[in-house]
Amino acid sequence: MARRCVVTGKGVQTGNNVSHANNKTRRRWLPNLQEAALLSEALGETLTLRVSAHGLRTIEHRGGLDAYVLSTPSPKLTTEARRLKKRLLALQAA
Repeated sequence: MARRCVVTGKGVQTGNNVSHANNKTRRRWLPNLQEAALLSEALGETLTLRVSAHGLRTIEHRGGLDAYVLSTPSPKLTTEARRLKKRLLALQAA
């Protein structure tokens, strides 16, 4: 499973540890990913997503998972979130 947030797209970053003697060694910064069970009120089901802590705050700020997915333009969403948006739009159209 990739270390990437479904909501924000945050992933692993790389760089160098730089010692006091200016020695450089490679290192990685991992995103703060959490397995979160998020409720989709429109679908009436709970979805388990790997979301960063920042992504969880964004979803809460926008008013929930459904509101976040519907208000975000499709090019900015990950493929998994686009699938969810497509399901929500189909449900609204019916």
